[in-house]
Amino acid sequence: MSVERGIEHAAQPPAALPRKLADILRPELGSLANEIVDEIRATIPAYARPLDGPYGKSIRAGVEYAITLFVAQIADPSVSKEQSHEVHHRLGQNEMREGRSLDTLQSAYRVGARVSWRRIMRVGRRSGLSSAVMSQLADAMLAFMDELASVALDGYLEAKARTAGALDTWRRKLLHLVLETPPAPTKAIAELAQLTGWTVPERATPVVLQPIGESVRPRRHNAVDSDVLVELDCAEPRLLVPGEITGARLATLQAALPDYRLSIGPCRPLDSVADSLRWAREALHLSERGIVQARRVIRAEEHLATLLVNADAALTCQLRDRLFAPLAEMTGKQRERLLETLRAWLDSQGNVVDIAERLQVHPQTVRYRMRQLQATFGEHLRDPGARFEMELALRAGVSPSAAPEGYALPEVLPAPRNSPQWTSSGS
Repeated sequence: MSVERGIEHAAQPPAALPRKLADILRPELGSLANEIVDEIRATIPAYARPLDGPYGKSIRAGVEYAITLFVAQIADPSVSKEQSHEVHHRLGQNEMREGRSLDTLQSAYRVGARVSWRRIMRVGRRSGLSSAVMSQLADAMLAFMDELASVALDGYLEAKARTAGALDTWRRKLLHLVLETPPAPTKAIAELAQLTGWTVPERATPVVLQPIGESVRPRRHNAVDSDVLVELDCAEPRLLVPGEITGARLATLQAALPDYRLSIGPCRPLDSVADSLRWAREALHLSERGIVQARRVIRAEEHLATLLVNADAALTCQLRDRLFAPLAEMTGKQRERLLETLRAWLDSQGNVVDIAERLQVHPQTVRYRMRQLQATFGEHLRDPGARFEMELALRAGVSPSAAPEGYALPEVLPAPRNSPQWTSSGS
């Protein structure tokens, strides 16, 4: 984590503070550090233990770095805060690992501010500082202590987030944040990612998971790479992989999640990965309806046209209802045979021999059916716009619940025999 996180909470010492104050305060630093540490130990029971070991050195270093930096800033407002911020960030982490509460940590900073101000008042009176300068000095000192307390708080929360149970919770929250619609602010994602140790990628690939079998229970997913955000114990299990899913990465995912079917969305910039997740989910739904071939791994990228023409089932039904109304009086078998021929005709650009091969019928049969289609649809077969609409309607699958009342088509019109399936290419 960057030690500069707390800077946005900072207030620089007022430029009007006389720099000679640094010379007045600097001789006080050694004894002031001891006084602050003693007061913290005396007034806060959690710090009453001896401070001889590494823990005590960390507390004392935090105090010494704080007051030294404050005086250095008076002498030179542009002085670097990085080292002091690093010490206090680490101090916050240590406080969490030692099992102390946030209230205890914040109390220590309040004690430090109170003792420092008490010493400044004594020095100010002794040095004859004006009330205006003392007021400015008080404002600067309190703002500075708030800044360091904020840096320590960040360290405390980061360490807490990285405990075993909390880390999983924060990573799930991060996954939700990345997948929000509309997109969450970049800053919010970056802060939570920093808290959990996740490197924010420019692009990512979402994966929708579907249990194979009815009794699959969410299992631990320790075998999944640490940079993958995972959520299994929810209604719609999913995960997010930074960057593209390579062959090696896919093999790892399949090995780690043997009880799940994977529907992989296209790799997208992070602010549009929620769309990719939606496409992956829809590809999985289409596989359940037989429109996309159901396999262990489905790549939505390979079915974008199918996803597009099936994006609105009710609208597709409306289009079918309008286009194929002339077939409504035919029997189901007659209607299916003519629509199969119509699709083969569109696919073959009217080549009778090719159509016959696709349908595995005699060319004369094709000519007979085409005369039926010509009689049924007339000029529409010569209209490019109408042909385009027909092809869209024929290639789309419609669920039975969305079909127009009194009008029945097969849920998925079968492709002509010996022709490539529009929707069957899978991983």
